[in-house]
Amino acid sequence: MQKLNLPVYAFRTKKEGDKTLIFDSIRKKFVVLTPEEWVRQNFVQYLIKAKKYPETLMAVEKQIKVNNNPRRFDLLTYTRNGQPYLIAEFKAPDVKITQETFDQVVRYNMALKVDRVIVSNGMQHFACEINYVKNTYSFLYEVPEYCEKCRIDGVGFS
Repeated sequence: MQKLNLPVYAFRTKKEGDKTLIFDSIRKKFVVLTPEEWVRQNFVQYLIKAKKYPETLMAVEKQIKVNNNPRRFDLLTYTRNGQPYLIAEFKAPDVKITQETFDQVVRYNMALKVDRVIVSNGMQHFACEINYVKNTYSFLYEVPEYCEKCRIDGVGFS
């Protein structure tokens, strides 16, 4: 698989017929290794190992309702009390991150009201925080470390 703009991590893989599978430590199963899955698995490890996000507080590819329509998010992390903390959308490395990509994750976020949003294709990573009181968002210079005490009643970050 393609080298990404992330640290290098070791993964368990196996072949089934003509498909390569990668072990997803969050879902606890092997999944088909696509370019988007490669980005997701590497980014999840980056969040766990470099940014100290608890693996046990992550959900991958779960269904949510947005305007009564079923949608699937790529990654959602939670606080220890079960509140959504960060949502991430992943694309394959050859997929350019566009306004449409951001719009997709923002639509998902309307149902969740998460303060931190990440979009990555493995080569470029965009992180922003949303302030619901001021109805604004701002891009961050880097992906923030996990820090529950940085939450201020779902308003934003200090």
